[in-house]
Amino acid sequence: MKNNYFLKSIFFLLLFSALLSCGSDDSSNPDKYEEIPQSPVVVDLAMVPYDNLSQYKFYEGDMKNLAPAYGVLPYDLSTPLFTDYAHKKRFVWMPEGTSATYAADGKILDFPVGAVLIKNFYYDNVQPANTTRIIETRLLINTADGWIFANYVWNEAQTEAELNMNGMFTDVTWVENGVTKSTSYRIPSHEECFTCHKQNEKAVPIGPKPQNLNRLYTYSDGSRNQLSKWIEEGYLNTAPQTINSAVDWADESQPLELRVRSYLDINCAHCHSEGAHCDYVPIRFAFSETANPVNMGVCVQPFQSSQAFIVAAGSTERSAMHARMNTNEESQRMPLMGRTIIHEEGVDLIEQWITSMENPCP
Repeated sequence: MKNNYFLKSIFFLLLFSALLSCGSDDSSNPDKYEEIPQSPVVVDLAMVPYDNLSQYKFYEGDMKNLAPAYGVLPYDLSTPLFTDYAHKKRFVWMPEGTSATYAADGKILDFPVGAVLIKNFYYDNVQPANTTRIIETRLLINTADGWIFANYVWNEAQTEAELNMNGMFTDVTWVENGVTKSTSYRIPSHEECFTCHKQNEKAVPIGPKPQNLNRLYTYSDGSRNQLSKWIEEGYLNTAPQTINSAVDWADESQPLELRVRSYLDINCAHCHSEGAHCDYVPIRFAFSETANPVNMGVCVQPFQSSQAFIVAAGSTERSAMHARMNTNEESQRMPLMGRTIIHEEGVDLIEQWITSMENPCP
C-alpha cells in the first residue's frame, strides 16, 4: 500500500512538472524554436532581367491582385507623376540585411546593390466590362554597375507579364470621375526610360526621395509614416526628424504655390535639372530650388516659343508653360514623354497659379 502511494505521488509530481513546463518559457529547450520568415523574392543579379515578372516572386496568390510577398514593402509618393491618368501601385524590395541611406531631403535615397523598385500601372473601370486592367510593371534594379530597367507587359488574361524593352502602344478606354476617356497608352522603350531617368548619363530613380516619402501610408497593420515604417522594417538606416517635404498637389488646403512646386517637381524636375535631358533650359523645377520664382520660369524668356515668357505673371496667354501643358502636339507638349493626353486638372492648377500673380512681367 505504501509503495502504491509512493508511486502515485511520483507520477502526479512528474505530471505537474510537465504541465508547468508547457506553460513556461521554453527558450532553453533546444527542440523548440521560432521560425524566422524568409522573403520568397528571387533577384539573381547575374540573371536579371528575367523573361517573366512571375520569376521574381514579388506577389503571393493570384499575381493580378498585386498582393506583396513577405519583404516587399508598398509605398507611395506625396504627389504622383501623371501618366495618362493611370493609377500606380509601388513597392520596394531589398536583399536581407541591407538598407538604404538618407542623403538629403531632395535626393534619391542611397539604395543598396540588389534593391528593386517596382511600379505597376493600371486602370480601373476599363470598358466595356468595367474591370481593372494592369498595363505594365516597370522595375528599376540596382546592380553593382548601376540601375537597370526592366519593363513587363501584362497579358490579356492578367496572369503574367513578359519582358518588353522595345516599347509599344495599347488602346484603353476607361471611366474617370464619371467621364469616359480613351488613349493609345505608350509603354516606353529602354531609350525612353533612360531619357527621363538619366542624370549625368547614368540611370537613376525619380520618386523615392525623403521629401516625397514623408507622409502617412495605410499598411495592413495600420497607418504609419512611410519613413518610420522603412526604418522599422530595416529598409532605411535613419532619417532626420524634420524634412522639407512636398505636398499632394490636389490638396486644396495647402498653399497654391506649394502645390504647384510639388507638381512641377515630380512631373518636370527629372528633365529640368543639372545633368538631365533638358538642363540647357534656364529653369530648375526641383522642389528644393523653386522657392525662387525665377527657377520656375516666372518672367524668364523661353527658347523658340511664341509666348513672351515661360511663365508670364498674370497671363496664361503669354506663358509657354501653360501652352505646352495644354496641347497634345508631340513636338510642343510638356512633358515630352509619359503622356498622350492633357492632364486637365494639372493645367487648371497652373492656370490658378499664373492668374493669381499680381505683378505682371515687363
